[in-house]
Amino acid sequence: MTTPTKLNEYSYLVEKEGKMNVPLKIFASEKLMEKMLGDKCIQQGINVACMPGIQGWSIMMPDAHQGYGFSIGGVAAFDARHGCISPGGIGFDINCGVRLVATSLTRDQVLPKIQELLDGLFKAIPCGVGMEAKERLTDEELDAILLGGARYLVEEKQFGEQQDIDNCEEGGCLAAAKPEFVSRRARARGRRQLGTLGAGNHFIEIQTVQEIYDQDTAKAFGLTNPDQVVFMIHCGSRGLGHQVASDFLRQMEEEYPDLVEQLPEKDLVYAPLGSKIADEYFGAMCAAANFAWANRHSIANNAKKVFSELFPEVSFHAVYDVCHNIAKKEIHTINGEEKEVMVHRKGATRAFGPGSDDLPEAYKGIGQPVLIPGSMGTGSYVLVGTDQAMQQSFGSTAHGAGRVMSRHKAKQLFDGEALKKELEDEEIYLKAGSVKGVADEAPLAYKDVDEVIKVSHDAHIGEKVARLKPLGVIKG
Repeated sequence: MTTPTKLNEYSYLVEKEGKMNVPLKIFASEKLMEKMLGDKCIQQGINVACMPGIQGWSIMMPDAHQGYGFSIGGVAAFDARHGCISPGGIGFDINCGVRLVATSLTRDQVLPKIQELLDGLFKAIPCGVGMEAKERLTDEELDAILLGGARYLVEEKQFGEQQDIDNCEEGGCLAAAKPEFVSRRARARGRRQLGTLGAGNHFIEIQTVQEIYDQDTAKAFGLTNPDQVVFMIHCGSRGLGHQVASDFLRQMEEEYPDLVEQLPEKDLVYAPLGSKIADEYFGAMCAAANFAWANRHSIANNAKKVFSELFPEVSFHAVYDVCHNIAKKEIHTINGEEKEVMVHRKGATRAFGPGSDDLPEAYKGIGQPVLIPGSMGTGSYVLVGTDQAMQQSFGSTAHGAGRVMSRHKAKQLFDGEALKKELEDEEIYLKAGSVKGVADEAPLAYKDVDEVIKVSHDAHIGEKVARLKPLGVIKG
């Protein structure tokens, strides 16, 4: 494997060589680069640079690590007419993402009732592998959600408030959704999963604002003072999105067997943009993304009810909702020319700068809120998108801490009960379906989120606004 060349304290480059159509740009410090060299993620970034129609660079974020086909933490933009779309460049959990809601409460108000609050959230929001909601969606309701996402829930069902979708990427709905291409199996998996959390690295976390770096931007985002209580939701499209990805990976493998034979990894399989299968996958992917936005919206509104029962005077402010497993058609300036491209973000967060038409009015003069969760028990961050991100990373930055250890190895090394005790010693309270089962989410199984954020900030592809400290954590 080619050794990346260090450009500065926050980025590396692999020059175009061999079958590469563009260079590979890596945002990383020396400390993070050491982690990346420990798996196959850099080779995966090189493989992506060889794909047809790729523009500018193949890009890896500071939290990048080995994934299926593309690295997790990978960004690639393909020419909208002559490029391709790849499920492996989006991920199985389509529109896995993060929603942040600020409250009017303080840490001192919430801490005495933290166990009661966690118990209420755990009861109200189904958590864990295979967990289902009490209500089963009808065919008509599921179609409406696949078409309308969170917007449908607010505008048609009066569930939630207008601000919830105003301060949401794409307004909580991709108009290109085509539910007719979501398979029966995917529908069956999603029918009873709206408003459910799932397991793995998904969570609901009650947090406090620990530190504010940019007072004006934080205030505009609704983060007004240290010790303010917020809550963060991290989840995606559940079984429905996973099935959509699985269905189309298999279809593309069957459609293009000669291509699969030539690929370094079969999970890189793609379909040419404009082909029938590419159009169908994109429509189904958009529908799954809409389901994910509706899912996070439902969880957030059920969480608000639990908060309101314990704290009747509480008020809420939707900070933002961002996705980090998706492909979208966007206009970017490449080599001085505006081009329409299909931007794949897999384990990467959109970070659009000020002035973008894709931002809500409240944030147009500031830039997009960027939400980056840490590993369980460590801090999370709110950043703001920048003009430099638009120039350097197709308006993208990291999405989290990034794993450095497999779940299997983490379960061998860490004890869930001991981890729970360690967290409580730091006044971080954990509620989980299986405490033993959370060992694979131990902080040491992840990179240092502070280092990831430092790289993003120093590279100006997402600048620090505030750091959030966990107070209570809900896991499946």
